[in-house]
Amino acid sequence: MYSETTPQFLRVSDIVRNRKTREPGILPISPATWWSWVKSGKAPQPIKLSPGVTVWDKGMVLAFAAALTDEGVR
Repeated sequence: MYSETTPQFLRVSDIVRNRKTREPGILPISPATWWSWVKSGKAPQPIKLSPGVTVWDKGMVLAFAAALTDEGVR
């Protein structure tokens, strides 16, 4: 059962623009840019659920997106 304390996860396809469908993600960037930011430490670090499943905490991604918006305004 879902509760407020249940962790929510996002995959890359939820965070960035989908190449095939052109559906927008949370951020208007490509997957390559997202992975570059993760590698450099700019974006939140991923959580490996299994060898083929990488996710990010939804709250951390939304906070990161908000911080980017705040940086852009200044």
